[in-house]
Amino acid sequence: MAISVGQPVEDFTAEATSDTTFRLSDYRGKQVVLYFYPKDSTPGCTTEGGDFRDRAEAFADANTVIFGVSRDGVKSHENFKAKQGFPFELISDRGEAVCQQFDVIKLKKMYGKEHLGVERSTFLIDADGKLAREWRGVKVPGHVDEVLAAARELNG
Repeated sequence: MAISVGQPVEDFTAEATSDTTFRLSDYRGKQVVLYFYPKDSTPGCTTEGGDFRDRAEAFADANTVIFGVSRDGVKSHENFKAKQGFPFELISDRGEAVCQQFDVIKLKKMYGKEHLGVERSTFLIDADGKLAREWRGVKVPGHVDEVLAAARELNG
């Protein structure tokens, strides 16, 4: 079952880059952006990550931390993060537990074949750990600016 806006987000832990373990509850008092993307080093995912990278300082000014999430392993994430200069951590969700919690695994079509994949989605969690906003089926152009505006508004 998907999380609803206004509801508390259940705490979770996951392996992340920089030899860290992400724990949502560690970020109480800050807003958290979780952006789910299909695959490291693909064009749309690189553009989206770059947009978050380029606005990371503005998110920090809005008391907001950014985390990217995909099913890629930590080694792939480390390479992607280093190559793109991301100043934020990437969460590895190989077992899809986080993807399932946020209901982002969807049936997709590519070259006429159906497969289950990550639907590009972003979630803004408020400083109290409640889901404040969600964006599903994200189109990359302009998306990060929209998330930043929501983070600023939420931060007051």
